[in-house]
Amino acid sequence: MSEESRKVIYSAMQPSGHPSLGNYLGALKNWKDLKNDFDCIFSIANMHAITVRQDSANLRKKTRDLITLFIAIGLDPEKNIIYYQSDVSAHAELSWILNCFTYMGELNRMTQFKEKSLKHNENINSGLFTYPVLMAADILLYQTDVVPVGEDQRQHLEICRDIAERFNNIYGEVFKIPEGYIPKVGAKIMGLQNPTKKMSKSESDNDNNVIYLLDDLNLIRNKIKRSVTDSENEIRFSEDKPGISNLLNIYGAVTGKTPQDAEREFSGYGYGKFKEAVAEAVINEIKPIQEKYKELSADKSYIDSVIKNGAEKASYIANKTLKKVKKKVGFPIF
Repeated sequence: MSEESRKVIYSAMQPSGHPSLGNYLGALKNWKDLKNDFDCIFSIANMHAITVRQDSANLRKKTRDLITLFIAIGLDPEKNIIYYQSDVSAHAELSWILNCFTYMGELNRMTQFKEKSLKHNENINSGLFTYPVLMAADILLYQTDVVPVGEDQRQHLEICRDIAERFNNIYGEVFKIPEGYIPKVGAKIMGLQNPTKKMSKSESDNDNNVIYLLDDLNLIRNKIKRSVTDSENEIRFSEDKPGISNLLNIYGAVTGKTPQDAEREFSGYGYGKFKEAVAEAVINEIKPIQEKYKELSADKSYIDSVIKNGAEKASYIANKTLKKVKKKVGFPIF
């Protein structure tokens, strides 16, 4: 694919919670391959994170940890733009302008606002309500062609497209209208203790339900050993065996095998031996990431340079779009 025809893909992750094995196998593992087909922009969405109260020192640490982890899993800052959202003031500026082109009724329909309001009912703030507008600004600033979306973000992409089309209808072709992108099938990893619910990086009820990428390796082994299965002692990929199916999914995702291949491989195994094999495969996948993360974390000047360079590259693109938008709405341009 020629450089001229390469499309821009934009994705972001909040530095709240710790990235889980589910995040990695479902999305991050595939991100590093996107550079072959797209111009990739990856953001640490720390502005979105403050819709929930954060400890400031902890948020700064988690933001730096996440950009370090991005590089440790194989995202090359020379071939991708990787940056802190808060380092590019154009996000906040465009978000305000787009707020004036977004209707209350549209925001009222957002199911994620309703869900988060129930979860954080002591802090239902306007930032939580207008979260989709900031997300639209994130995407539209970079003239994004495609956005990887899961089911929970589909509504947000739809409102982003609606806002962009509304603005374009008034002022001409200012924004590209982004399309949803279904990445290579990443494994849908479920919780170890609740295999009917997706493994989440923000899980707080039961730590044994989630494998975090930076968990101690022995802890990972023990979490898998304690994972919920059933009383049959038969290793079979089936809807009526969610615990075993989830472990087969995990094993397949880290070894490059299908769950069905994994099922055949472990035919005749007992659950104990099967869990040991899954744990070993997961550790073999995560250990090099942890080693690279530790090495990068010790190189303060390198990570500082990645943060600085990423902010400069992202700002250059974002400010070109913002300048065009300001001119269209009638703000003075110098």
